Amino acid sequence: MKILIVEDDERVSDVLSAYLRQAGYTTVCVAEGASALDVLGSDTDVVLLDLGLPDMDGIDVCRRIRGVSGVPIIVATARSHVDERIKGLHAGADDFVVKPYDVRELVARIEAVTRRTRALAVDSQTTAGITIDGVLIDLANRLVLVDGEWAELTPKEFDILAVLARYPGVVVPRDRIIREVWGTDWSGFGRSLEVHVGSIRRKLARPSLIATLRGVGYRLTGS
Repeated sequence: MKILIVEDDERVSDVLSAYLRQAGYTTVCVAEGASALDVLGSDTDVVLLDLGLPDMDGIDVCRRIRGVSGVPIIVATARSHVDERIKGLHAGADDFVVKPYDVRELVARIEAVTRRTRALAVDSQTTAGITIDGVLIDLANRLVLVDGEWAELTPKEFDILAVLARYPGVVVPRDRIIREVWGTDWSGFGRSLEVHVGSIRRKLARPSLIATLRGVGYRLTGS
């Protein structure tokens, strides 16, 4: 598995790279956002992205990566404020770790995002898409069409919509969505789930497509 480390602190980058190589991963290290965009390839399995880069803000780098690739992105940053996490999620990040972090936790998160990616890929090969309220959710090809027009969802937004699409009309509990999409039972992802659902509604221009059962979960429905 190939991991792209985007980190301008050479000491951090060297230590992290050595640990990941010892754990069996292949690593490529760059110190600038532009370099990350240059070396990103189809063989990149995970991007570890610092936000404080010398040439451009990491949020912009995240957004540009997401514009050309569905590769899982884990943001590793000293920015701990919730607004920064929300910006990152909107830009397409799949997960966050706040510095200083335990490298073992980071490896666990890498394994979690790649496990979800593989599971969704396998599931999409055997599950047909559905159409509801003029929205086609194509699980096999991971795309969404609204009245025949492509809707640009982030991978995480699509994953949430895909979970709901597998149970149309049925309330899917919040903890189940978090477990299937984020690979954890931690309730702290509840706020992130709300942010993503709000973004899906806006992008699809269908506020009533996803109904909220307060305190329980979400249901895919129509107007």
